[in-house]
Amino acid sequence: MEWRAEGIVLGIRRHGEHAAIVDLFTAEHGRHLGVVRGGASRKMAPLLQPGAQLDATWRARLDAHMGSYTIDPIKGRAAAAMEDRLMLAGLSAVCALLSFALPERQAYPALYARSAALLDGLGADRWVEAYLGWEQALLEETGFGLDLSSCAVTGVTQGLAYVSPRTGRAVSVAGAGEWADRLLPLPGVMRGVPGDDPREVVLGLQTTGHFLSTHLAHALGNKPLPAARQRLIDLIAARAA
Repeated sequence: MEWRAEGIVLGIRRHGEHAAIVDLFTAEHGRHLGVVRGGASRKMAPLLQPGAQLDATWRARLDAHMGSYTIDPIKGRAAAAMEDRLMLAGLSAVCALLSFALPERQAYPALYARSAALLDGLGADRWVEAYLGWEQALLEETGFGLDLSSCAVTGVTQGLAYVSPRTGRAVSVAGAGEWADRLLPLPGVMRGVPGDDPREVVLGLQTTGHFLSTHLAHALGNKPLPAARQRLIDLIAARAA
């Protein structure tokens, strides 16, 4: 069994004395593990960093086996991210959430393309807004997408201000009524409305975080969300204050 594809390194762990198991996310084969011989060496360490883009060839005797990778670097992202705490936290959060949320060997080509673009844009203007949109896409791809098109109560498309924590559907101010304090915030940035208030992103991440933890994580056996996500949110909130 053999295939070749570009992929994003999501994580690395040591395997024996000299090898490493690499968690690689590709468009064609999804999240896929493989052993890299010599992956624990000093020579390979700079190449096998979270967020790195690799040209990888996977081989195994049978498809069910873990198999092994031979790799060639395309580009690294960790070194540039080291220049800024927010960039580094963003890279770590993206890689950790993908590894947490995605089943092995299931292709998500659209999510792969969006994730690669998000990592390439680290440090760009409005990156945090792009990250919030990426979390919404992650929920959509894993079966927990939000319906923000119209009010679940009245059907209107204007004045949408909340999200139902149970259904993930938008609710208008009029439709919320006395239940408003039990609903999640729906800032305009979550519906693609540009804004200059960074606190809107923090509110949006509060909403996506609810569905990541109570819906997605619950479906995965109530595993806690990666700590890397909270570190990123703390930095975003601090800069928005």
